[in-house]
Amino acid sequence: MYSDLVVGFDLDMTLIDSRQGVGDVYRTLAAETGVPIDADLASSRLGPPLEIELAEWFPAADVPAMATRYREIYCSYAIERTPLLPGAAEALDAVHAAGGRVIVVTSKFTGNARLHLDHTGLDADELAGSAHGDGKRDALLRFRARWYVGDHVADMRSARAAAEIAPGLGIVAVGVTTGPCDARELTDAGADDILPDLLGFPALLAKRESGWSPPDVPIISTRA
Repeated sequence: MYSDLVVGFDLDMTLIDSRQGVGDVYRTLAAETGVPIDADLASSRLGPPLEIELAEWFPAADVPAMATRYREIYCSYAIERTPLLPGAAEALDAVHAAGGRVIVVTSKFTGNARLHLDHTGLDADELAGSAHGDGKRDALLRFRARWYVGDHVADMRSARAAAEIAPGLGIVAVGVTTGPCDARELTDAGADDILPDLLGFPALLAKRESGWSPPDVPIISTRA
């Protein structure tokens, strides 16, 4: 049991597959506004703040209002359409079984992130929403996270930035290739380990926290 174990997880494309729901929201927004939006393209590059994506389709002056409307539509269209990714529940269970705490740190609007956790039954101890870049870094530091698991290069950079500020935490950055970034991109951004999905996370947790792992675990360790 590791009483000081705090593991942070990103949400979109790390714990949940929100592409279908997000695409439906963009299609609805396009229909309402008459603005052509490539919903498949927009939903394929989740990770950065919503406003960055909206700025690809709307004038800057319209982005705040469109972000508000997007989040309103999201509640009705995206929550029930969004499933868990393979291994998500088991990954959180492994942290709790080891006596640790789970922190979900996401750029998604906090209210909608909470709706996803409630709908999927994911048992997170804390939620830090509307966090990106330095916001994710600061959340990891605030909760004294020792791990951060994410699918985007920005997640790895946030973890590395937190590690530089608080080297004593020994933050482990774990990249999963379930999102838009491949293993090389995640490694170049500072990932310590790469997983194809979260099914391998319990074994990786055991390996790093106790020095043991079972054979034939699909883990690529990139740092000692």
